[in-house]
Amino acid sequence: MTPAPDQTMLLSLLGLGFTTAFLHAALPTHWLPFVLVGRAQRWALDRVMAAVVVAGLAHVAVTAAVGGLIVLAGLALDTWIAGLLPHLSAALLLVFGGFYLVRSLVRRPQLAGGPELERPEPAVSHAAAFGALVATMALSPGEVLLPFYLNQAQGGAAVLAALTVVFAVGTVLGMALFTLLARAGWSVLRLERWARYEGVVLGFALIVVGLLVILYRP
Repeated sequence: MTPAPDQTMLLSLLGLGFTTAFLHAALPTHWLPFVLVGRAQRWALDRVMAAVVVAGLAHVAVTAAVGGLIVLAGLALDTWIAGLLPHLSAALLLVFGGFYLVRSLVRRPQLAGGPELERPEPAVSHAAAFGALVATMALSPGEVLLPFYLNQAQGGAAVLAALTVVFAVGTVLGMALFTLLARAGWSVLRLERWARYEGVVLGFALIVVGLLVILYRP
């Protein structure tokens, strides 16, 4: 029978887990795609936040699932799964970014001197864009969180479940905060005047984020 963990140690562990998850959400891969895709799709704030919440929960759910498998099977599985899923996530970002980029270059904007430029219709359906954002996060487990599961394997299911809850809260709050700050910064800097280049910027940015997913190994 697994002994009950010390309450003070447990609270410290959960606090550290929350802080780690929140700071992990500061990575651009956790909020930049939501800002860019939200603008490209002309989403209201509530839809962007809905995508953030669902994607954040999916991100943590997959992280918890991988963490559970690691606890059961050991570090060999950690190396295989943690190496595979981020590449699938990166591939989705690269494809998504390439689609926006090619579509923007093919459909060139109105030249200066013509009628007032209007923002183009969304490049993909709202459901497809929403699903792609969620899938991108779901296919990229939080590698920085995985050691918590392995280190606390002896704590029992209750401790692992509590860790998962604080990971979810920290991740979603962090993603939401940084997404809101980025959206606010976009408006304050009056970046709307660059709307004619939005598709190009979005495509390049998503491709760069996809490359960062491949290159960044915490």
